[in-house]
Amino acid sequence: MDTIVGSGKYRYRVREDWAHAPAHVDMKPAAVTVGPGDRVYCFNRVPEHPVVVFDRDGNFRSSWGAGMFRFPHAIRFDSQGFAWLTDEHHQVFQKFTADGTLLQTIGEKGRRSDTGVPDDDFSSAAWKKVTHGGGPFNLPTDICFAPDGCMFMSDGYGNARVHKFSPDARHMFSWGEPGTAPGQFNLPHGVWIDRRGRLLVADRENDRVQIFDQDGSLLDIWRTELIGPAFFYVDDEDVVYIAEHNGGMVSILTLDGERLARWGDPIHRSCHGIWGDSRGDIYVVQPGTWGRVRKVVKFERV
Repeated sequence: MDTIVGSGKYRYRVREDWAHAPAHVDMKPAAVTVGPGDRVYCFNRVPEHPVVVFDRDGNFRSSWGAGMFRFPHAIRFDSQGFAWLTDEHHQVFQKFTADGTLLQTIGEKGRRSDTGVPDDDFSSAAWKKVTHGGGPFNLPTDICFAPDGCMFMSDGYGNARVHKFSPDARHMFSWGEPGTAPGQFNLPHGVWIDRRGRLLVADRENDRVQIFDQDGSLLDIWRTELIGPAFFYVDDEDVVYIAEHNGGMVSILTLDGERLARWGDPIHRSCHGIWGDSRGDIYVVQPGTWGRVRKVVKFERV
């Protein structure tokens, strides 16, 4: 019997067995995005097959990037069809063609900014040791793009800041300090520029979404009973999908932070990445915390 989750207009059939990777491709996905032709790209914590590509039916198409990454964290495509990958432990953001040709690197591989976190601490709890905000980068987490080409990077596990870069990759300014007050961060984990031009920041360990203008001024805070919001996907109808890492939930909200639907149970524990395709189906990855089998789950709209 199919498992159906969600409510109202936002009901989905769960496809836990959707991804059909060949036996030689181990799947430990940390992030997911949808590229040209509705191909699904998983950023995979396996050195031999770090980027694994499926068609929308879950058939394996290719993999690329062997040996290039240390700790995959985020993946997305820009408006020109280029893939951007965030390597948390290498401290870099890298731009690729859809088939894996490296075009650009932002950041210096291995160089960590001064935030009070010891240079040998790469743990998921490093954010607790941040004493002050620092420059780019210290265990960065995500990247997004404004219509004018400016880039915003969340720098979360070893920092507590968001950085703004120009379209030609020049660092413009940064903001954020560790803490719980408005405008402060405890693990800024995911970012998104919405249709209104606002920057959404998943302030994961503060269980909230903070919203800024592109100059870093705080506009709003969504508290909507979120439990460890990790990453965003916003569709063409301005519906916001949030993977709640610490709560094992998926929440669906309006751009004003009003909840439309939510689901979760033990099979969704450790939700990390989330993205949607052109037909309204949603893909969620679980990196494997708490001993869960690492996988990508497809949620088909019904």
